[in-house]
Amino acid sequence: MTSIRDSLKRILPGPLREGASRSYWGWHNRGRHRLAGALSPRLWTSRRALASMKNRHVGERCFILGNGPSLARTDLGLLRGDVTFGMNRIYLLYPSLGFQTTYYVSVNELVIEQCASEIRALRGPKFITWRARRWLRGDPEVVFIDSDYTGEARFASEVSRRVFEGSTVTFVALQIAFHMGFTDVVLVGVDHHFATHGEPNAAVVSAREDPDHFSPTYFGPGFRWQLPDLEASERGYRMARQAYEAAGRRVSDATIGGKLAIFPKVDYRSLF
Repeated sequence: MTSIRDSLKRILPGPLREGASRSYWGWHNRGRHRLAGALSPRLWTSRRALASMKNRHVGERCFILGNGPSLARTDLGLLRGDVTFGMNRIYLLYPSLGFQTTYYVSVNELVIEQCASEIRALRGPKFITWRARRWLRGDPEVVFIDSDYTGEARFASEVSRRVFEGSTVTFVALQIAFHMGFTDVVLVGVDHHFATHGEPNAAVVSAREDPDHFSPTYFGPGFRWQLPDLEASERGYRMARQAYEAAGRRVSDATIGGKLAIFPKVDYRSLF
């Protein structure tokens, strides 16, 4: 039987053939990911867990901690006792902080692959993209999110189904917080500014100490990571603001010196 890939090779010349083949296999691999998710008992278990978390925190306030340099200048001790979301390598702060964030979120495969053992060691609910399941199999505290960066760009008020990532894990955390019913969400450490420049979303290997996060070892020498796409992130943030305001809820930004201009600014210390 002739495969679709072989057919593409025969009927399309040169660059068009190669581009069409890449497009087909990109679609094919994403389709396999979606099919595996649809058939997996583990994903269905996570979906049921997510459904049980719907509106768990109705009327409450939470803090979403970005990982920008400003976080090192923020008195995070004030957050003890508050509900917090931490993301990616936020756990590097835990020893000095003296407590862990209430929830943990990570959807970047490069981060999860390189930090899987550290993520496994964390206690408490961990929201992880289904695409990275191979690195965290058997972790009972992982709740898989069926997230992706392709398809329809939208804000999901119900995260037990598909979630659009919006080029930043912060957008995913905002969707989870909405799903859980939080009325007042405060961003802290979302600097929205990077000293490292290059093609958005390009995968690079760090050659020096990290100037773009709260710790120089965050994405230190030898760490593979993806360059930020600030414009795409802002599109996600605008969707988040619209969704929260339409529901009578609020997202505010208490980042010290942050460059993000999407959400209303508030003074961090005035919140306590």
